[in-house]
Amino acid sequence: MSKIIILRTDGGARGNPGPAAIGVVLEDEQKKVIKEFGRYIGETTNNQAEYQALLAGLTEAHKLGAEEVYCYLDSELVVKQLKREYKVKDKELAPLFIKIWNLSQNFKKISYHHIPREQNKHADMLVNKALDNN
Repeated sequence: MSKIIILRTDGGARGNPGPAAIGVVLEDEQKKVIKEFGRYIGETTNNQAEYQALLAGLTEAHKLGAEEVYCYLDSELVVKQLKREYKVKDKELAPLFIKIWNLSQNFKKISYHHIPREQNKHADMLVNKALDNN
């Protein structure tokens, strides 16, 4: 049986660009939280923060031995870029896209799902907590 991880990520900046943070929640198949963290990442844009959150989450999923990862994020742009529906035109996002693409090759299966912000409250709370504590 393969190890499945449900990954919920969020990134945000206060101002765009501005002080930014990421929020990452990793769950098992029963949606029980295995690990969660928020981290201040310095000054960046909202989109860069979204990518950095996903990168941090996938790195953690790989460390935990995940074989299948189901990623849920409220950034439609990031999801559509990773599904190859949109091109990555921003030169700041391109290196992050490539890192995620390369990291995704470590998993037997990976999928990206756009969810409404209201369904991403846990990751969003971790972002705000990291920003508030900086």
